Amino acid sequence: MSLFGRQASTPSDHAGRTASQEVPGILGALLRLLFWIALSLLASIIVEWIGMTWWWSDEGTGHSQMILETEIGYLSGDLRRSAFVQDTAAYARHVADTGYEWIWVQSGLVSAFQWMAVRPSHDASAFRQMLYRAHLGVAEYVTAAATITQVFFVRLAVLSLSMPAFVLALLVGFLDGAVQRDLRKWGGGRESSFVYHHARRWIVPIFILVWVLYLSLPFSVHPAIAVLPFAAVLGLLMAITVSSFKKYL
Repeated sequence: MSLFGRQASTPSDHAGRTASQEVPGILGALLRLLFWIALSLLASIIVEWIGMTWWWSDEGTGHSQMILETEIGYLSGDLRRSAFVQDTAAYARHVADTGYEWIWVQSGLVSAFQWMAVRPSHDASAFRQMLYRAHLGVAEYVTAAATITQVFFVRLAVLSLSMPAFVLALLVGFLDGAVQRDLRKWGGGRESSFVYHHARRWIVPIFILVWVLYLSLPFSVHPAIAVLPFAAVLGLLMAITVSSFKKYL
């Protein structure tokens, strides 16, 4: 017993508390990522609707279809293979079809809109006729939303396949930062906890920003252009974080 009647904490107790604190932190980061992914899907649909109204009204649903074909075309060309799958285009199509199935078919949205599209009889209720007229006004927007959903999941498949690039960038940044830290220590360089804390704080937001921006873009971008610059920024932030790390902060 300690002087105040409490037992002194042992290293095993401290390790248990640390592990219990890390698990909710990881879970919280995963939930935040899922939240931003869902928000990106909603934002991409809204942006497409706004564009159909103001910017590419002449193209209509052809704009979203063109984006889908272009995104698949990227994967059918110089990005045909990856470290995880042999055919990236087939994998992306499967992910897009699965996402479309769950969001539009399994939820009953497709059946509901198909029912609304059927011309009602003359003796149908006023509410049924109102639904039919409403469907005529939003049919193109619903079709565009369904296509953008497929585009969204194609890009989500691309991001899942690009994870080795992020991991490699972070690993290179970690090794470079560790070398720079040793050079600083043996050279008597100045330490700064301010730089360490601010560089570390930006790693997760930048990673989430990659997903949000790429998933929400209303136009096609080559996956290499969308992924590699952000991976380089993450590697740089990791290098700065490790190089400025102090044993006592």
